[in-house]
Amino acid sequence: MSQDKLIDFGAERAKRIHDINDKRLDDMRQAFEHAMPLGKTSKAKRKGKSKKR
Repeated sequence: MSQDKLIDFGAERAKRIHDINDKRLDDMRQAFEHAMPLGKTSKAKRKGKSKKR
């Protein structure tokens, strides 16, 4: 009988779970970006302010 390549089910499951979690995280990021878009002007205003000492 020929030697077949063994499959590590634990590793395959970990990859699948990781992919599912990444997809869920991307969906949440898109939902937050849609609900609260980040303004590009707010970053410029923060850089322009100086600290008072």
